[in-house]
Amino acid sequence: MMSLIVVRPGMLTTVQDLGRWGHQANGVPVAGPMDSYSHRLANRQVGNDADAAALEITLVGPELDADGDVLCAVCGAHFEITAGGRPVALNRTFELHRGERLKFGQRFTGARATLAVRGGFDLPAVLASRSTSLISSMGPLGGRAVTAGTILSVGAARAAPPSSAACLPLRLPEGGVRLHAIPGPHQALFEPEALDMFFSARFTVSPSSNRMGYRLEGPVLAHGPNADILSDATPIGSVQVPKSGQPILLMADRQTTGGYPKIATVIGADLPLAGQLAPGDWVSFAPCTRKEALEALHRLERRLAGHAA
Repeated sequence: MMSLIVVRPGMLTTVQDLGRWGHQANGVPVAGPMDSYSHRLANRQVGNDADAAALEITLVGPELDADGDVLCAVCGAHFEITAGGRPVALNRTFELHRGERLKFGQRFTGARATLAVRGGFDLPAVLASRSTSLISSMGPLGGRAVTAGTILSVGAARAAPPSSAACLPLRLPEGGVRLHAIPGPHQALFEPEALDMFFSARFTVSPSSNRMGYRLEGPVLAHGPNADILSDATPIGSVQVPKSGQPILLMADRQTTGGYPKIATVIGADLPLAGQLAPGDWVSFAPCTRKEALEALHRLERRLAGHAA
């Protein structure tokens, strides 16, 4: 069996598939990629199922050695990449040959890239998923990030050939992004001006942010007099607001329940953009209806399928 051997792990490199769904009622986080669009696109490029295990690379990329020939694709954040010393392009397949080293260099835009290999990474599944949940230490490699010396076995390729459809990568944010969000479910628990402020202000992604959530620095979103709630479900994209008034945008490694009121929820079509934010980037929010959210999701799925419109 072919494998890639991690020589240098980068800042944070984890194995992810599309997530550990179906166990949230038992307190098990979903995990999965921060940018699911680029994860699916990279897998499609090399002929994998969308859910195949790939590497999520954050801010500073790794170096990996190949002990056999493997077809690769990198989508998402724009990195300088070489394979055996040869420059390779993002969003296109390339061969990494036996004995060659894959290197990620300078990062230009975006925060996270997905490295998919034909056949996917064949690592032990936990609760039917190969996603790494750092918060619960669950998943392959003991639920931790890859380290130097980690051996990543490559699975057998399925019958489907690499995709010939047009590759339309995610439009990466440059310094920040405006995300669409549906108000609620707890907007009535805030002071009347808080929702207007949420949709008119700019926030900054704090350096204390992580895969669990982005701590956003900006104007205070004040609670009303009866803002205490029982813990309830925390979907990805929920914007929780603790008593400090500084919002938290919940992301892939979020907990399954939480007791802070949620002022809004970022729509599914914009979550991949959110996944490309880095500390120091700005973020603002635009109000969105459920109908508009569904239309945006349909457009995103068409783009993933290679349709520009």
